[in-house]
Amino acid sequence: MRFAEPEPAPDEGGRGARASTGRLYGWLALVGSLALLNYVGRFASGPPPRDVLYQYGTAVSGVVFYAFTLGILAWIARGLPRPQLGVRAPDSWPRALGFALAMLVALLLAEAALEQVLHATREQGLEPSHWDPDKAVPFALNAAVVVLVAPLVEELTFRGVGFFLLERFGAVVAVVGTAVAFAADHGLVTGFPALFLFGVAVAVVRLRTASVYPGMLLHATFNALALIAAVAR
Repeated sequence: MRFAEPEPAPDEGGRGARASTGRLYGWLALVGSLALLNYVGRFASGPPPRDVLYQYGTAVSGVVFYAFTLGILAWIARGLPRPQLGVRAPDSWPRALGFALAMLVALLLAEAALEQVLHATREQGLEPSHWDPDKAVPFALNAAVVVLVAPLVEELTFRGVGFFLLERFGAVVAVVGTAVAFAADHGLVTGFPALFLFGVAVAVVRLRTASVYPGMLLHATFNALALIAAVAR
């Protein structure tokens, strides 16, 4: 994603403040539209088939969807400096990775407890019920989308641009607001609490490290572990 030179600060005739408000409306329109589409699709057709990750079309549609989202996000974020969006290395990689690892462990424990009650993975329907070696290639392509593409685009969307636009209202609003938007954009009902918890955890990592990169690694690792656990059953 390419960003141009920073726009005028909010105190320069109020132009920066108006531009920031316009960006916030654009971001809210983007995530709100995605949430609406996902919930409408969920209630209209129900969860996807359990073999969805064994289909080539799933990977293709996923790449198209994330490319479209990233294009709109780049338009909203045009002119913003990368460091403010968290597109920067953390001040200390060892501390950032250690904190992200601690949050990952806490998340895995919390999500496992919630799964016993809510069965959210069953609602999302993205984890195959068994391993099918004859469909290893389409599964690998879909795994690349889930583990690499999705964390990249989602972290830039929520903990990058969204976090920056909401942070002027306070850290709590940025953390909770992006977590709500992240959970809603997956279009789940019983899975909403688990996704919200995940969103809070990754937003806290963003807040503590001032970088989206540790959260991307946490997100990618979490998704990879979920896929491994599904096919290992």
